Amino acid sequence: MKKKMLITETILRDAQQSLIATRMPTDDMLPILSKLDNVGFYSLECWGGATFDACLRFLDEDPWERLKLIREHCKNTKLQMLFRGQNMLGYRHYADDVVEYFVQRSAYNGIDIIRIFDALNDIRNLTTSIKAAKKENIHVQAAISYTTGEMFTPEYFVNYAKQLSDEGVDSICIKDMAGLLTPPKTAEIINALKQTIDLPIQLHTHSTSGLASMCILEGIGAGVDIVDTAMSPFAQGTSHIATESLVVALNDTQYDTGLDLVLLNEIRDYFVKLREKYINSGLLDPQMLMSDTRALIYQVPGGMLSNLLLQLKQAGKEDEFQKVLEEVPRVRKDAGYPPLVTPTSQIIGTQAVFNVINNARYKMCTSEFKDLIAGKYGKTPMPIDEKFKTKIIGDDDIITCRPADLLSPELQNLSSEIKEFIETDEDVLAYAQFPKIAVEFFEKRRAKKYGLNAKYGDIENKVHPV
Repeated sequence: MKKKMLITETILRDAQQSLIATRMPTDDMLPILSKLDNVGFYSLECWGGATFDACLRFLDEDPWERLKLIREHCKNTKLQMLFRGQNMLGYRHYADDVVEYFVQRSAYNGIDIIRIFDALNDIRNLTTSIKAAKKENIHVQAAISYTTGEMFTPEYFVNYAKQLSDEGVDSICIKDMAGLLTPPKTAEIINALKQTIDLPIQLHTHSTSGLASMCILEGIGAGVDIVDTAMSPFAQGTSHIATESLVVALNDTQYDTGLDLVLLNEIRDYFVKLREKYINSGLLDPQMLMSDTRALIYQVPGGMLSNLLLQLKQAGKEDEFQKVLEEVPRVRKDAGYPPLVTPTSQIIGTQAVFNVINNARYKMCTSEFKDLIAGKYGKTPMPIDEKFKTKIIGDDDIITCRPADLLSPELQNLSSEIKEFIETDEDVLAYAQFPKIAVEFFEKRRAKKYGLNAKYGDIENKVHPV
């Protein structure tokens, strides 16, 4: 029986996030959008994840404007985003009213599919965003953060998928952000899900360990419905398997994608030039393009790898990279075995960096790491040792309820705090997630609007618009 394999193309989001730390500007995307739109992909993953932060922090772009432009150029293909549940696209939990508003504005500005996940696989952190997305009549895909450990059995993933199905989601994604899946595990999990969940299953895995292409083929054989790939110039290494290669592999089989290889190669030619530009600028480190089975030991996802390396380079500590990788699983174990995906990947990774650079474990702890230990991000997969909790947070209270239940509505207050800057309905959402960075962006935006050349900090109150 023929079963057309559906493909989500990740070049605009996760592929470039994994290889160049999400530094691809919108201007580099625009010339190729119409061709991407005409390929026939199931969806284009183009927004969410770290793109929001990178637009504001590094690219001097309005992330909402990027989404609008992509929607304008892509009329035929579903646009997909990655959303961190109660964390939205930031690094803390937000009140329900802010989460609901973000989902509403995302749908309004063009998102068709919202892939929602929680770093701890704590379903309590997904319920608000799932309900909000269903209210907007967009496709709700719940992602299960894949990781390894004694407790992470096929039964664990099936039980979580059942909970998600009961919440009314439209599809399930196995999100293997660190490339930890092996071909046998892939088949085992997909088979188990297919036998118990009557929903489409999507497979998202990275090539970090070199196993992704084999896992994808095993997943297809086991009945997976959709897979994530990346155009070849931004594939492999810490990214995904190459789109064109999978299309050819499935040609003339029962899983034939039906995608136009000639058009795909035209798109490839465009991204080859971009790849060369990023390599020449130093933004694309060839190290990120290599497969490394050490990922199976350290469990570091692609985006985390590229960011860790970039941070160590900036600190002049590139030679400590291996030590940091070795410290990551030790910190993860201490913290209750959280899957390493944003924000826990950043929390665990940064703490590992501190432990190595200070040459003393937990001499200095980030506030986010303390919050993770205190339960402010939710329930960790495994209990945290009580003595370790005391070492990190002292006598501070431990949170056992849904963390967002402790948060009062905050949208109105946030809007009031930046009322002098607000130009669009979405501005408050940028401020909610990245207050300092957003204000800097608003200042620069206003300076440009009024013909000023001043940098942020030089603009006086007298230039505020009346």
